[in-house]
Amino acid sequence: MPRLPLLDRRDFLKFGSIAAVTALDPRSRAIAQSAAPAADYTLRIAEGRIDLGAGDPVTTTLYNQQFPGPLLRFTEGKRTIVDIHNDTGIPEVAHWHGQMIPSDVDGAIEEGTPAIPAHGMRRISFVPKPAGFRFLHTHVIAGSELRRGTYSGQAAPVYIEPKFNPGAYDREVFLILKEFDPSFSRGGDMDMDFLSGEASEDLKKIGKQADEKNKHGLGQKGFEVEYQSFCINGKKLGHGEPVRVKSGERVLFHVLNASAGEIRSLSLPGHTFHIVALDGNPVPTPSDVPVLWLGTAERISAIVEMRHPGVWVLGDLDDDDRRRGMGIIVEYAGQTGNPKWEKPKKYLWDYSIFGRTLSTPEAVDETIEMLIVKNNAALAGFNQWTLNDEAFSMQTMRPMYTLQHGRRYRLKFRNASDDIHPLHLHRHSFELTQIGGKATAGVVKDVVMLGGFQELAFDFVADNPGLTLFHCHQQLHMDFGFMALFKYA
Repeated sequence: MPRLPLLDRRDFLKFGSIAAVTALDPRSRAIAQSAAPAADYTLRIAEGRIDLGAGDPVTTTLYNQQFPGPLLRFTEGKRTIVDIHNDTGIPEVAHWHGQMIPSDVDGAIEEGTPAIPAHGMRRISFVPKPAGFRFLHTHVIAGSELRRGTYSGQAAPVYIEPKFNPGAYDREVFLILKEFDPSFSRGGDMDMDFLSGEASEDLKKIGKQADEKNKHGLGQKGFEVEYQSFCINGKKLGHGEPVRVKSGERVLFHVLNASAGEIRSLSLPGHTFHIVALDGNPVPTPSDVPVLWLGTAERISAIVEMRHPGVWVLGDLDDDDRRRGMGIIVEYAGQTGNPKWEKPKKYLWDYSIFGRTLSTPEAVDETIEMLIVKNNAALAGFNQWTLNDEAFSMQTMRPMYTLQHGRRYRLKFRNASDDIHPLHLHRHSFELTQIGGKATAGVVKDVVMLGGFQELAFDFVADNPGLTLFHCHQQLHMDFGFMALFKYA
């Protein structure tokens, strides 16, 4: 496997780290520290070893020597302080995913966030918002280094206490889904038949034309990443503590897909999921579904009524991934025996069922269109991604789009590739307005899956000034061009 340069982001990390070091002599530093308020949380980034079970230890970079990292609970609107120590030899960045906070603390070098220097620390202070299920993760480029970025174990759930409960429930359970032991393979066609909506023949033609123009790919598929180990809450199926429940309980599951690039599914035989929030935001139309589907970095909050006693496997629909660990046991009180798994009937994931229908779409001030194209194996065997024929460059910080404060924008995406893209906008929430060929309203998210050769649109209000990053949340895609910046005029 060729070792590629890290697209110069390490240089930005080094430069950014200068701003995070306080230039005080030891006596002055001690006085400053004694006068400073105590941190609400302290995190340490360091290499560590976790035991997934079944004789499968993993060495990776972690928060506080554990995976997932500690649950961070904040109160909406109450300022919080977090001290982050970087015990590694490489500058790091911690991204507060899904929060509307300033660029300098959001956790993206492209936005101007100072890095946490190697063997140094940075104190982060911000006012958490909005309420709901968010998370913390690293936001550095990995390129061909499969120990960096979101391939590592740097992920921690964040819950910002809301002013109201999203539904009546007895208790909460957090489930963090993750894969380890990554390696490169030559890409194949992604399974995407779980998403509602039809592929566009016009977009297929554009994708085919891109393949014909690509002189570097030579008809090859680009590198993808596959995994050997799968876990929920850091343990393989059958090797962690079960979720112990009582008949009649209403359990609110908060599920996070912390993968670097995999799409995940979950089913619990004999039970349904009553979805009350997506990406931490309450949905207008809570709905029952038999299966959860989550793109990279998506979160789902769903209530499950425990009315089917037994010992069950809550697991991924993919048989191989589930057998290799992607599942957890749900055990009713007083029930014994081997956990049972039953594959559900095929179900199409449709975001629009959680929204509402508008007779007339809300007016916007400006529409920005983006055409997504893949150049197979164009970068030393890796796929290159372009938005409107331009791959993101750290040298030019382009593509970049200008926003006017207070205006409502519609981003319209046309995907001329066969890949599903979990699209993520930093520092803002957006409202889905069209997906899978359907108009919708009211579903507010920060990540949404765009199907292969499909279109979608979402609206957002430019109400949080500062540089704002947009990208596909699959690590390989963002590393190799699938990013853009927004700046406020």
